[in-house]
Amino acid sequence: MQIAAIVFPNMDQMDFTGPFEVLSRLPDAKVHVVWKELAPVRDLFGLVLTPTATLDTVLPGLDVLLIPGGLGQLALMDDEPVLSWLRARAAEVRYILSVCTGALTLGAAGLLQGRRATTHWNSFHLLPYFGAIPEEARVVIDGNLISTAGVSAGIDGSLRLAAMLAGDAAAQRIQLDIEYAPEPPFDSGTPAHAPAPIVNASRERASRLTAARLDSAQRAAARLRTAGPTAC
Repeated sequence: MQIAAIVFPNMDQMDFTGPFEVLSRLPDAKVHVVWKELAPVRDLFGLVLTPTATLDTVLPGLDVLLIPGGLGQLALMDDEPVLSWLRARAAEVRYILSVCTGALTLGAAGLLQGRRATTHWNSFHLLPYFGAIPEEARVVIDGNLISTAGVSAGIDGSLRLAAMLAGDAAAQRIQLDIEYAPEPPFDSGTPAHAPAPIVNASRERASRLTAARLDSAQRAAARLRTAGPTAC
């Protein structure tokens, strides 16, 4: 089971490490941690991740392509070498898994056109710019594309993917092994349930990043010649 996960500076590490915890437990799984160079990269809050392969050294024959998100994802939306690599790999893999705003990177590569997808709630409105069909759910499966909502939803999506790859029993064993039975102390994990002041404060904190992502999404829409939000 050959799995390639792209990492990059200022990513959200849980977008990668959550799915890694699940997918690396599949039978005979090998995870390739991929970036432009082998030098370690730091996530948004300082965790150091070490690539094991570069874009140029990952061999064909991958089963899974994992695309995380996070603040550093913004730069990837205009990074043609990365986008070209994603297009080439997506054409050959069995499954593609995006976590959080990793979906926007796939969108910028032209890989969401006409496909149902989800992403982090604060970027959900950008999906139509890439020709995607937004579906407000924690995990959305459209053919070989599995997209998830923000950060922690990557674990849910990975368990769904594990079942697709190795069967329900294997996925249930992994869920038990990692004791994934969340009981959060607050019901504030989505804008629909969080108190309005919390949602507003979160939107305000991310407003500059959201505006920058909108600019990138509009540039991608022009490249891809998609209709944008009016398509929804």
